Parts: sequence; C-alpha cells; structure tokens
Amino acid sequence: MHKLRLGIPKGSLEAATLSLFAQAGWVIQPQSRNYYPGINDPEISCALVRAQEMAPYVASGTLDLGLTGLDWILETESEVAEICTLTYSKSSDQPSRWVLVVRGDSPIESVADLAGKKIATELVGFTRRYLKERGIEAAVEFSWGATEAKVVEDLVDAAVEITETGSTIRAHGLRIIADLLYTDTRLIAHPAALQDPWKKAKIEQISLMLQAALAARNKVALKLNVAAANLDRVVALLPSLHAPTVSHLYDRQWLAVETVVDAGRVRDLIPQLRTAGAEGILEYELRKMI
Repeated sequence: MHKLRLGIPKGSLEAATLSLFAQAGWVIQPQSRNYYPGINDPEISCALVRAQEMAPYVASGTLDLGLTGLDWILETESEVAEICTLTYSKSSDQPSRWVLVVRGDSPIESVADLAGKKIATELVGFTRRYLKERGIEAAVEFSWGATEAKVVEDLVDAAVEITETGSTIRAHGLRIIADLLYTDTRLIAHPAALQDPWKKAKIEQISLMLQAALAARNKVALKLNVAAANLDRVVALLPSLHAPTVSHLYDRQWLAVETVVDAGRVRDLIPQLRTAGAEGILEYELRKMI
C-alpha cells in the first residue's frame, strides 16, 4: 500500500495543527511517549517533529510532507516545495511576527543602532543575514529560551523574538524597535514527492481540505424566511460569495434565503434582518468552505 509520510509540528503549534486536521477530516491521535501518532487514514503515516527541524527533514526526503513556519524555512534555507500557506497559530488565525526588542530605557531606537551590539535569538541565521544585508555588524548569539529575560537583565543589548500581540514583550518592560519578519504556517513537500502521481494527488487532497477548513473559520451560514414583499430589503443587507440563495416555500408568498457571512457581523446583522422583515433566522457553524 502507498504511504505518505507526514510531519506534524511538535510543541506550541501541535494542538492547533491537530485541531485543523480534525476539522479537515483527519483525526490524529498522539501516543504517550511516542513520536508516531495514529491517524484515521491508512494511506498516511505521521511523525511528530519540532517545527525548527521540519524543513530539513522534508528537504532530505525523510518526510514527504510537513507543516512548519516560514521563519524556519528561511532559517534553515531548506530546499522544499511550498504547497500552500495556512494562516493559523497556537492562539489565533493571525500571522506571528519576529520583532527586534530592547529594554524600555535602551538608547537603541532603530536597526541601524545595533552596530557593535549583542543580540540574542533563536532565529540566528535569518537575523545574521538580515543585518548583513543592511551592512550592520553585530554579534548574534543563539538563545535556548527566556530570551526576553536576557534583555531585561542586561545580558544582551537586544533580542529578536516571536510574538503575536506584543503583550508579553510589553509586560517585561521591553520596547519593539522593528518588525523583521511576518511568518505563518506553510505546508511543504519534498520536490520528489510531487513527481510521484499518487503522492502528488494525496498532497493536493490534504492541501485542499486544510485550506477549506481554514476558510470556514470565522464564517457562519445564515438561513431565514422572508415575505416576498420584504425580499429586496433583506437581500440588500446580506453579503455572499456571489448572491444569496433564494427559494420559494410551499406558501409562494414566502421565500427561504441562505448565505454565508463573517461570524463577527452576525450580532449586528440579525437585528437588522429582523427589522427588515426576516423571520425564522437560523445560524450554522461551517466546517469547510471551498
């Protein structure tokens, strides 16, 4: 039987990735003290791999397919095929960013001020290239963790750290000087896997369903009934991909209307629809949207 070797990022992105795959139709079950989770698809074998190491494993052909951040692809300079972008993270569906941070009372005000300074980061290779491209000579050292604390304690002059909202950085009394890189999750494949017709088809299936699951997030379906006399007023309030679906009820003077809207609009939209004459308004969560 054909098998596709899939890498799942272990660590902070693991739970969000398992949730996304479950929504897409693949239930992945991590095993205690085991780096090879089970999956409800006999055509796939899974391995838990740190996001930092995913791109090299895929580039070497050890894995056919994997998920990792753009940051770690750039950091390792791995030659992989990027299948699609999947914007999700451990706590939101917004891209994370790598930022340059300094103490609140630091005289450093810009990237140019880093000349001759010491910088701590886990993203060493990228940071060194970033500075070199701008003609800035600085000492960049690898940080195993607690990077913000090294800045607070004056062990280094600055740090390049990942953040989503910046709240943790501000809580440490640090300032963000510059955004160096916006990163999101990429589905990556070994180029040779795309030359195998069976593996290519399986990769395209996974890509399609993961993107469909993400597209459905933050969207809901609305269904409602409306008298024919009020139809135009109700439809004018409704956004949709093309146009709302409208069909007659058994009573030909009434119609059923269905559409897809942003979940954040519903609390304002439903009262407006009711005022415009809509009745029997139902809201449905979506699992996939293609």
